[in-house]
Amino acid sequence: MDTTQSREKLTRLADGLSYLAVFRGLLSLTTMSSLHQMLIDPTPSTVGAFAHNLYRHRGNLSDYILKAAYEDENPYIMMKARRETVPFVMERAVDNELLILEQVSMITPSDIASAMGEFLRLPEWENTKHDFRGMYKKRIDDLFTKGTGMFAKYSAFMMKGKELVPILSPDPQRLEDLHEYKRERQMAVDNTKALLEGLPAANCLLYGDAGTGKSSTVKAIVNEFAEKGLRLIELKRPQLHLLPEVLERIAEDPLKFIIFIDDLSFSADDEDFSMLKACLEGSAAGRTPNAVIYATSNRRHLVRESFSARQGDDIHAGDTRQELASLSDRFGLKITFLRPDKDTYLSIVDHLAKKYGVDMPADKLHEQAEAFALRRSGRSGRAARQYIESVVAGL
Repeated sequence: MDTTQSREKLTRLADGLSYLAVFRGLLSLTTMSSLHQMLIDPTPSTVGAFAHNLYRHRGNLSDYILKAAYEDENPYIMMKARRETVPFVMERAVDNELLILEQVSMITPSDIASAMGEFLRLPEWENTKHDFRGMYKKRIDDLFTKGTGMFAKYSAFMMKGKELVPILSPDPQRLEDLHEYKRERQMAVDNTKALLEGLPAANCLLYGDAGTGKSSTVKAIVNEFAEKGLRLIELKRPQLHLLPEVLERIAEDPLKFIIFIDDLSFSADDEDFSMLKACLEGSAAGRTPNAVIYATSNRRHLVRESFSARQGDDIHAGDTRQELASLSDRFGLKITFLRPDKDTYLSIVDHLAKKYGVDMPADKLHEQAEAFALRRSGRSGRAARQYIESVVAGL
């Protein structure tokens, strides 16, 4: 193919990308934008910029474009997520655009060099032949477990300002890594399975002593069921006013969500108290069938109450105290994690020692673990882990 024919080919593919409608969001991606620019004007600068960007995605052009198409949150896939009937013209547009993307995915460095009329050694990349239309259809079939947009890429999220952003390095904890408290964890697992199966699931309060594995349980459950369509959104205590917005953002998403609030407690005059109570039960914002709230707390009643408040000038003080204590009752499932006794604590130590490959006589291991717990304000799963990690580190 001579230079003129090669340039015509690149121009045709560049025009195809320009015409994208359903997948138009791809053009806002840095790598796709630099690819588009290279097709329009193949120069050493545009080729270098494109290759630089593609190398951040492991250097396979076909794999990159297919993955970008999978993760694109476009009008077509959102209609599919809502189980709506997609117009025929949009179905046809999707087919045509996937064919264009497939053709673009097979552009090689030789095609670019030929269009430039140069024989310099250009940066190289790989290509893999993919059936874009067939594979995207399979993706639609898996929509309710794989998700769309950023929910297809990540399993855990948090709020940054008013924007939902992914947690790039979530806690890798798995259920199999956690020892003891099996009955308590199974209650949370069974509730989560009900959510994933479309059955009624309860908002869940995990309360009890510090370091007993309440937060680890929630994170391990998400890791366990991420492949089945479960995602986690973590809200910090000062972000609770954003809860209605978060629930609205995910209301029509095909996946299932745990809204995670760690270390939850309120003061008696906290303005977010009533909002959370309404979301847990009784308001339209709280009725989101694809989401549940999982909160952890060291307090049974969640609201801190002072003796001075009890002696205040409230005529109906008893009603007020009952109102404050009622928040925890709005959680349909309450799971208690008590501080472990000596045998349970040492069982956790033995489990972690085996996992980390600690080779130490059992009596010495237990003696040091007990001494460590005394220095750390008592026995807990956290103290056991910190002790074993200190042994591994040689401290």
